[in-house]
Parts: sequence; structure tokens; C-alpha cells
Amino acid sequence: MTAAVTTTPDLASRFVNGILSIKPLANLAKHQARQMMIKRAEKIGVFWTKEVEQLRSRDWATDLAQVQNSQLTYPDYYVTSFHAYETGNLSWQAAFEVESAAHAVHAKIWQDTEAQGDEKLRQSYHNIVESSISQPPKDILDLGCSVGMSTFALQTVYPQAKITGLDLSPYFLAVANYRSQQRQAKINWVHGAAESTGLPDQSFDLVSIFLMCHELPQSATRNILAEARRVLRPGGHLAIMDMNPKSEIYKKMPTYILTLLKSTEPYLDEYFSLDIEQALVAAGFQTPNITSNSPRHRTVIAQVSG
Repeated sequence: MTAAVTTTPDLASRFVNGILSIKPLANLAKHQARQMMIKRAEKIGVFWTKEVEQLRSRDWATDLAQVQNSQLTYPDYYVTSFHAYETGNLSWQAAFEVESAAHAVHAKIWQDTEAQGDEKLRQSYHNIVESSISQPPKDILDLGCSVGMSTFALQTVYPQAKITGLDLSPYFLAVANYRSQQRQAKINWVHGAAESTGLPDQSFDLVSIFLMCHELPQSATRNILAEARRVLRPGGHLAIMDMNPKSEIYKKMPTYILTLLKSTEPYLDEYFSLDIEQALVAAGFQTPNITSNSPRHRTVIAQVSG
């Protein structure tokens, strides 16, 4: 039995949505959310400003040319403001700040973890994935790989696997490509859409989606699940790690914090109201196993039906 999914935003959410519909207030909320993250990062020893300056000082032309698909058409949902960036993920600034932001945002998931919170979150996810999949995957696809943090984590867990990282942002992939050169890691980076990868049928044993679904409208999520099903081999697995809509933390979140969060996440209401079990079954997966892997995150493991 699963709890009924709420498809209509509650009173607090409607109030927040009203605030965010006023552009000056929305811009103020985004600015405040961004400053909060930077301040948190610097406080715990994540030197956000210094790291960004170092990345900005490089010439990125070669890295960008190696990964960018100039023929790619971006879906409408992607060409919008994300994470307090007006151009969303299609910017160098967003790409340069992803790693610092991840450490800042995940610092307070558990008490006393601070800068190690991000590593612990990823490890909690991979512990569940490893225990759920009996045979180590030979071919892995990391959908929405961003700058490669999730991809490199997968490679650490499965060092013998061939790994592909796919993302819509060429700027993110340029940073990922640079990081893989630093690590001497062999990763196949693909600039493409997760709902239309262009990759061959039944070519992967594991598809991983780490902290992407909350950034999607429901229609895109359903299309991406169908695409994951297409590229998975018989018996293959889809693993999703993301925010847990049933977490008490979100239910009890103060309205002003919810406002800051939603100002940077335009599809959060759609994500929170998605019945992920129904969506996965409709896409051709068995009923998934859903496990809490942090106080505010969940891991969803679904195997290909049949």
C-alpha cells in the first residue's frame, strides 16, 4: 500500500507560489537563497569563491569543443531559471559553482558531517544500490550527470564498468571532462537529453539518476523513465536518488525557507506530487523498492519488467 499522492499544492505552497509570481520578490528570494548557500559553504571550509576563481581562470574552449553537440535542441522546460541562475544550467557560472553548492547544501543533512555530508549522501545511495543488484553492472549510464560528481562516485563503486555520463548542459560536461582528465578517468561524456539519449537499445545494465528528477516537470520525468527502460538490458536496473516528498523535514519546513527553496526549483510542486511507483510501472518496470537513505532523501530501485 502506498499513501495517496497529493496533487494540489497546500495552503503554504500556494502562498509561496503567489510570492514567487511577483518577479521582484522572486529575484530577491533567489538572491537570498544563493547568499545563504555561499555563506554556509565558506563557514564549513568549502572555499566557494576561491574555487570559482580558479575554474574561471582557465581557457575552456577545448573542453567545451570536446563535449558539445551544437545540433542539440534544448527542451522548453530546461531553458529557464534554475538555482538562482537566470539562464539556469546553461552558463559557466552554474558549472563552476556546482561542486561547492553540493557540499554546502548537503552539509546539514546529518549532524556534525558538515563538508563531508555530500560524500555521506552519495555513499548512502551506493550502499543501497550495491545491496539491491546481485551482479555488478558492466555498462552504466549516469543520466543528468552534471559536472561528473555522481559519475565519478559510480566509477569508484564499479571500477571495472564502462560508464557514460549524459547531461544537457555543455558547460557542466566541459567541467566534467576537465575533472576526468585530472583523475585520469575514462568516461564517455554525452551532450544530450535524458528523454532522448540517442544511445542504443538494451545497452546498459544500470541507469542511475542522482538528484535530477526534482528539477523536472512530470511529463519530462515520465519520458525519461521510458527512455531508461529502452536502453536497459533485460534484468537491468534503474536507480534514482532524490528528495523524499514524504520526509517530515519538508512537511514541517517554515514557509520562508520553502520560499527560498522553491525560488530556485521551478518544478518542485510537480515533483512532490508525482506518484513515482505508478510512473515506473507505466514505463515498464517492476514495482520499485523505495528506501530512505537520509533524513530528507530516498533511493528508488526498479528492475526491468519481464
